[in-house]
Amino acid sequence: MASTSGKSVLFVCLGNICRSPIAEAVFRKMATESGVVDKWVIDSGATSDWNIGSAPDPRSLDCLKKHGIDTNHRARQVTKEDFTTFEYILCMDDSNKRDLDRKASGIKNSKAKIELLGSYDPENQGVIQDPYYGSEKDFETVYEQCVRCCRAFLEKNS
Repeated sequence: MASTSGKSVLFVCLGNICRSPIAEAVFRKMATESGVVDKWVIDSGATSDWNIGSAPDPRSLDCLKKHGIDTNHRARQVTKEDFTTFEYILCMDDSNKRDLDRKASGIKNSKAKIELLGSYDPENQGVIQDPYYGSEKDFETVYEQCVRCCRAFLEKNS
């Protein structure tokens, strides 16, 4: 859960085992290296309840490890409280955004700014495609997009 002080970001995808844990881990590493991680609450979640409690997909973990990033994240579903406590909810595709916008509309005092993480991409690739049914190359593409987008998001919010 986000704190009431400082900045907060929740990365969201469908199952919270591929894209959003990669984004969370990438952003956490960038914030740590920039010396601002203590000013942020950083987490990730899913629009679905399919993988609650599961570790990230092994291909996500392999991709992160290849880039020197570790994570001990466990999948969770986005809660009503997330909309009132997180400043930013950054999702991966239009389906995630529709689901989140629909959930937020029914929550009193929702303050989260719901955006596509890809809206921060300097290469204008607005959607971060789900690599679940793809190859290792698709996970690498997600990683590269997350690096570009998280860097731009962090710079804009520093």
